[in-house]
Amino acid sequence: MNPSTDPQTPTITLGGGCFWCTEAVFLKVRGVLSVESGYSNGQLARPTYEEVCTGRTGCVEVVQLVFDPAQISLEQILHIFFVIHDPTTLNRQGHDTGTQYRSGIYVSTPQQGEQARQFIAELAQQGAYTAPIVTEVQPLADYSAAEAYHQNYFERNPYQGYCAHVVAPKVDKFRRTFAEFVRT
Repeated sequence: MNPSTDPQTPTITLGGGCFWCTEAVFLKVRGVLSVESGYSNGQLARPTYEEVCTGRTGCVEVVQLVFDPAQISLEQILHIFFVIHDPTTLNRQGHDTGTQYRSGIYVSTPQQGEQARQFIAELAQQGAYTAPIVTEVQPLADYSAAEAYHQNYFERNPYQGYCAHVVAPKVDKFRRTFAEFVRT
């Protein structure tokens, strides 16, 4: 997927830990037109999952979203994103550790970057978290799709251990917290 700068169908790329979790939530969000798991913002173009898992590529596991701003705004997407992952842990989400699990917003336009930085500043000002937010905001670089077996992983493997114990609770939290945005 190539990031869209079309204001009718913008693209945003998010790193919030394991892409299986983030993808599973955003596949359920009304107004998100497509979700693709992938890798970005590292030193290796087109890495494999095994290479990313070493932590030596600098790549982050991400989901790339194309969304309809008439149905959901970037601010609403960011709100969901900040609720479903911990933006205060550097290079870690739960038991997943390494730079590939860092919290990041990888933007397709300078306007998205400004909006993301403003959103984070507002959260910090409100004292939304007891620790500092470490989410990086960077231009999207070297995005590549993850292998086919990672796409729609949770939907295809809901009873796999990680999915049942880590992904499913995040999806449930999204459904409880953002009922108005659940795709019907």
